[in-house]
Amino acid sequence: MSGNIRHSELTFRLSCWGLGVLAFSQILIGGVALAVRMEKAREVRTEEKVVTKYITVAATPAAVQPAGPVVAKAPGASALPPPPEPTPLPPARPLGAPPIADPVVERLVQEARTARIASDVATAVTKLEEARATAPNDPNVLYELGLLYEDMAAYDRGLADQAADAYQAVFQMGISGAGALYELAAQKLRDGIAMPDEMRDKLVVGRPVIFPDKAFQDGERTVLTIPVQAAPGAEINPKDLAVEVNFFDAMMKDGKKEIVPAAQGLCTTDYKWVTGDLDFVGGEEQLRVTYLLPPQDSQQELLFGKRKYYGQVVKIFYKNELIDTQPYPRHLASHGSSAVQPSEGEIPQFEQFDSEMPLLPPLDDSTPPVMPDLNSPDGAIPPLPSR
Repeated sequence: MSGNIRHSELTFRLSCWGLGVLAFSQILIGGVALAVRMEKAREVRTEEKVVTKYITVAATPAAVQPAGPVVAKAPGASALPPPPEPTPLPPARPLGAPPIADPVVERLVQEARTARIASDVATAVTKLEEARATAPNDPNVLYELGLLYEDMAAYDRGLADQAADAYQAVFQMGISGAGALYELAAQKLRDGIAMPDEMRDKLVVGRPVIFPDKAFQDGERTVLTIPVQAAPGAEINPKDLAVEVNFFDAMMKDGKKEIVPAAQGLCTTDYKWVTGDLDFVGGEEQLRVTYLLPPQDSQQELLFGKRKYYGQVVKIFYKNELIDTQPYPRHLASHGSSAVQPSEGEIPQFEQFDSEMPLLPPLDDSTPPVMPDLNSPDGAIPPLPSR
């Protein structure tokens, strides 16, 4: 038994010595490895790196060339040609009146329009009735009938309804059937048919300003500035407005002064609106009329007498209807365009007023004033009493 105990004790000791030797070996190996690692850490290592540095070199002016555009190209593909420029579209064609299929109807409409403009109402009515019998639904015939009835409504208001019916028939055809006449008929129906006499209280001629151009050397020139005034809210169509000025001259014939209308072909008259578009902003537009009398030779003066500007009658028309008139001197209004006899004293132009000269002559207390006879048989205005 003691032998077994010794044997176990010897085995235990040998095992402990074996474990101790193994542990010492592990510690020795770890120390050697640590020493080698520390020795390598103390070594100096050199690493080489490649660094790219860009240097800008200034080129001479001759060598400087603008860089072309950068174009991305597919590998192996050739450059594509530039796209063609777009073709500009033609301008829009304005919408016109539809053509008349029947040449006979077309001729009748043209003749009726010419007669209407010339104020030949009978011919215009005859032509349009004949055209309407052949083509009752033609928009050109119906619209021309509307214009004719509208002009005739100045004398018969009942024709205004017939004009409206003609415009309504054109309007119902639409753009496809009436073309540009559709919009014109719509405007007529929207604005209504204005009677010319409705403008009598809305459109007047103001007092003209007369300027005798005394600096003019080549004859005699007189400039009129005529104000045309409209009431607030009045809708004036410039196409329906017309101003007419009839000039009169004074001349000596057989030792007697006469007032005669301006000679056709001898005198010239120029009309010009000086306020631009006739929109009547502010209620007034101004018309400038220049009347020119050319110089006359001695033979003409001996045979016919020397002419000199005397006055004028200004007339304003709306849709061929006389709306207002402004004569100067006033006695010209009762004589129209016929020759008249003037008074002995010529009516003066617009000149400066003399404050020292009284307007009326002094009256004699003993003699009552004698009133002039305004109903002169020859139509002349008697002169004022002498001072």
